[in-house]
Amino acid sequence: MIAPVMCVVGARPNFMKMAPILRALAAHQPPLPALLVHTGQHYDKDMSHQLFDDLGLPRPDINLEVGSGSHAVQTAEVMRRFEPALDEHKPSCVIVVGDVNSTLACTLVAVKKGVPVVHVEAGLRSWDRKMPEEINRVLTDQVADRLYTTERSAADNLLREGVAAERIVFTGNVMIDSLLASRERAHPAADTLRVHGADPGVLGGPSGYGVVTLHRPSNVDDAGTLRSLLGVLAEVATQLPLVFALHPRTRSNIERFGLTALLDPQRIVTLPPQGYLEMIGLMAGAALVLTDSGGLQEETTALGVPCLTMRENTERPITVEQGTNTMVGSDRGAILQGVSDILAGRGKRGRVPEYWDGRAAERMAADLWQWLGDPAPAG
Repeated sequence: MIAPVMCVVGARPNFMKMAPILRALAAHQPPLPALLVHTGQHYDKDMSHQLFDDLGLPRPDINLEVGSGSHAVQTAEVMRRFEPALDEHKPSCVIVVGDVNSTLACTLVAVKKGVPVVHVEAGLRSWDRKMPEEINRVLTDQVADRLYTTERSAADNLLREGVAAERIVFTGNVMIDSLLASRERAHPAADTLRVHGADPGVLGGPSGYGVVTLHRPSNVDDAGTLRSLLGVLAEVATQLPLVFALHPRTRSNIERFGLTALLDPQRIVTLPPQGYLEMIGLMAGAALVLTDSGGLQEETTALGVPCLTMRENTERPITVEQGTNTMVGSDRGAILQGVSDILAGRGKRGRVPEYWDGRAAERMAADLWQWLGDPAPAG
């Protein structure tokens, strides 16, 4: 009898990745028992229940309720609270996903306790060590025992860093598992606008509409950079209306820096953070998406919607090489040219990458069963 698999989530993107994994563990024959641990790294009381319901996620078996804090404080607090849970439940392994502080913190605790670690979404690299997520990714991959990758190039990154080939398994992208499982239940964009008192008529212009998200510190924490990006968005909005789902950090900084006037309510509809099914509906119907989110780069590629990423680098190069993504940074000319190309019908449609087929979690569960059943697992 295999001991329970301990599955860790800490922030919103983790939920989308873990939901299909939990379903696949339960559906495997024989089933793999699992415990869901929510570190509470990101916790929005208003959104939490909706997100769990949208994804079909069970309520967490364990909630560490860590909350926010500096990187050091948050990482240390997750480690402090996770260790007793690990000691109590004695899991067969710990599954961590993505690249948030909880990912690294729980990995370090498990490894030092001699509990095998499985890293989902391993080997992604932006090559930008100024990003805290990059540090979390690199360190987690170095000590994890099993590394599941979303694209084949990720294995090259891991091998270059000295990770043994037998620890790496190409399984595909569980984010796309969630997307494909949820797409038919996505909320129509017009309904989402009505719920928030916005006129859905803005969606029906000759060019359609664009969706915007912006939250990375490099884009929103500096007044000059944020002012410049909002100015470009105002220019874009003269060509097609925009639906801007405002991250709390971004909204706060817009108000703090006195930039609210740059958001013309006639052309830019601002919404609070949206639920998963609402966001899928908004993106699926959009002419284009402007974002600095890693997850949206993947989801737009799967949906076939052109994406302009307002970052200088990406840890998901396959979305550029094969998908619909174009990197435009914070450069006004590149952003406006990208929008112009898309509206003229020259936007990237790309193709769906290998193993982004809705079955990544099934492949993980099958491999995990064999690996845990081996008395001498790799790593």
